[in-house]
Amino acid sequence: MRSVYQWSSRTCAVCISSSVKMAAPVDLELKKAFTELQVKMVDTQQKVKLANLQIDQLTRVQKHAKLTHAEITTLPDNTRLYEGVGRMFILQSKEEISNQLTDKQKTADEKIRELEQKKLYLERSVKEAEDNIREMLLSRRAQ
Repeated sequence: MRSVYQWSSRTCAVCISSSVKMAAPVDLELKKAFTELQVKMVDTQQKVKLANLQIDQLTRVQKHAKLTHAEITTLPDNTRLYEGVGRMFILQSKEEISNQLTDKQKTADEKIRELEQKKLYLERSVKEAEDNIREMLLSRRAQ
């Protein structure tokens, strides 16, 4: 029984020493690239989540303005309309409130387009970083 134990312990020692020799030294450049990619991925994911939240909020604002505008257009022209400003209400004409709601819809739509473009840019930059690391790995394997 003792001889089997000695044999297996020698085998393990041989395995450990050969695995150390077989394992390629950690390529510092690759390690640095992977850590940079990981940081970039986390940062990009956070920015994309924030952009999605902003898009959702702007979509709600846009929908609210559209519904309010639809309700206002059904009212007669001589209806007194008030705009809420802080804790007070200001008498406004139907045309002024309609114009404000239209402007709100337009600005929300423009901001949504900008955020969508920003998301595409962020996703593209992460994809490019991934491709660069893949190329680096392939060049290391070729060597």
